[in-house]
Amino acid sequence: MADNALIAEERSGTGKGVTRKLRAAGRIPGVLYGRGKPGRSVTLDPRALETVLHASGSGMNTLIDLQLGSETTVVLVKEIQREPIRGSYLHADLYEVDLQKRIEVSVPLHFVGRAPGVESGGILDHPLREVSLECLPRAIPDSVEVDVSSLEMGESIHVRDLVLPADARVLSDLELPVASVVAPKAEEEETPAEGEDVEGETPAEGAEGAEGAEGDKGDDSSE
Repeated sequence: MADNALIAEERSGTGKGVTRKLRAAGRIPGVLYGRGKPGRSVTLDPRALETVLHASGSGMNTLIDLQLGSETTVVLVKEIQREPIRGSYLHADLYEVDLQKRIEVSVPLHFVGRAPGVESGGILDHPLREVSLECLPRAIPDSVEVDVSSLEMGESIHVRDLVLPADARVLSDLELPVASVVAPKAEEEETPAEGEDVEGETPAEGAEGAEGAEGDKGDDSSE
C-alpha cells in the first residue's frame, strides 16, 4: 500500500443517528466528488486520514490514493470539519482529481533570510500566509519560498515578485504585499490626564482659592 493511501467505504444511511453510530465505531462520514461525477457518501478512519496529512509534509495538498471497494482514485482533501474543543475530525470532503488537468490550490509561504531593515530597527510584516496557484496535481509545491534578505526599511515584496515552480501560474492578486519592513510605531506623547496637576496647581488648591473669594464677597455684602 502506498504511503499516502487511505481506505474508504460506501455509506448508505444519513442523519444524526447514523453519524453517531459511525463515530462510536471510530469512523467519520465524508463525501467524495469531482471530475463531473455525482457525489458519493463514504466513511473513513479519521486517525488514518490525520496520519496521512501530517506525515506527507504537504498538509491539505497531499495527493491521497483512495481505495473505495475495488477501485482506487487520487483525491485531495478539500475541507475538514473539526470538533471545536478537541479539534478531532468530524467530516471530510474529498475531491477526485484528474492528474492530467491543472487544478487550483492554496500553497503556504515560507519566509527565509534576515532583512537588513530589521537590523536597522524595522519590523518585518508579512500579512500574506499563502498564495493561490494553478498547476498539475503532481506538481503542487509544499510551499513557496520568500527570501526577505534584501528588504530595507520601507521596502516590500509583492505577489508579482514570487519565484514560482515551473509550470505553476499564480492566481492571487499580483499587487498584494507578501512581506514589508515597516518602521515601529512612535510612542504616543504623554498628555496630562483629566484631573492631573497643570503648571504645579492641584485641583484642591484651585477649588480652595475659589471658595475663599466667594466667602470674601459674602462678608462685604453683609456689611
